[in-house]
Amino acid sequence: MSNLDEYGGGQSPNADILVVTTNDVPGHRVDRVIGEVFGLTVRSRHIGTQIGASLKSMMGGELKGLTKTLVESRNQAMERLVEQTRARGGNAVLAMRFDVTEAADLGTEICAYGTAVVVSPAG
Repeated sequence: MSNLDEYGGGQSPNADILVVTTNDVPGHRVDRVIGEVFGLTVRSRHIGTQIGASLKSMMGGELKGLTKTLVESRNQAMERLVEQTRARGGNAVLAMRFDVTEAADLGTEICAYGTAVVVSPAG
């Protein structure tokens, strides 16, 4: 893969808010459950990308323009999830998931959600 930032995502190793898809963090205990948090973005389709995707879908293969757009959208939703967690006093998000839906034929809604918590190393 040529550029991880264009086709992938996730947290940097030095992130101040830990986001995991698991229900717990090995070696840590949950000190406080803050509650559900989410980050949301809705992206409209770019007409040029849409035309290119339509042509490419007839021939087969990856729709790279749409892939990049979805990666950017997921990363933005994750950033908003982390902002919500930080603002509520959490330092971790457990059971993070993405939900992606069509938004009234105008674009795509991407929601990152999970449970904001405060964790500390287990003694």
